[in-house]
Amino acid sequence: MRLTPIATLRSRITSTARRFGRAPNSVSLIAVSKTRTSSEILALAAYGQRLFGENYLQEALPKMRMLAGQLLEWHYIGALQSNKTQEIANGFTWVHSIDRAKIAQRLNEHRPAYLPRLNVCIEVNLGAEATKSGVALRELPALARAVLACPRLRLRGLMALPAPSKHSDEQRANLRALAEGYHALRAEGIDLDTLSMGTSEDFEAAIAEGATMIRIGTALFGPRGEATLKA
Repeated sequence: MRLTPIATLRSRITSTARRFGRAPNSVSLIAVSKTRTSSEILALAAYGQRLFGENYLQEALPKMRMLAGQLLEWHYIGALQSNKTQEIANGFTWVHSIDRAKIAQRLNEHRPAYLPRLNVCIEVNLGAEATKSGVALRELPALARAVLACPRLRLRGLMALPAPSKHSDEQRANLRALAEGYHALRAEGIDLDTLSMGTSEDFEAAIAEGATMIRIGTALFGPRGEATLKA
């Protein structure tokens, strides 16, 4: 029997976690649904997928409204702009891409008191790539303290999108740097529980290095430009 893409992916997650001495349920799957339709998201939800990641606010909001009755958990994983923080703070459960104190403060100001604290991760730019957001590892402690000072936010961990590589050893080395930053903050007494790293290309390396959330698009939905989920 041919497995659906999500069943195949779940099987790979389970086997990879076990191979590296980890419990399969220690790794959560975020389906990256940017550029995908509400129908494609519903197709995955029918297989029990509940966590979805969006990069672009104006694209995400109509889908979130249309799927409001589906009990999905929405993660904002794109670059953050100051003029978008109010809608993000009101609509999302998680934000993975805090890269400066000003953004954290604005999210904190806009998070409604009737909602639980907003779960957030600090984005790290591991390779100092000019085209990517994120702070340098050396700037992590100061930004973490700024986020911890925001009472409507809950700092959960770190996120990164390393430069692509086809080689497992190189993938692991890049991701290990984020894990080391995570453990350094924990050693300072900061209570973190989330490493958001790993994509369709490198999620097995990410699991090996301790990822607790992996963000997968292509392996679930197929290449961008395809009209429907191949399930």
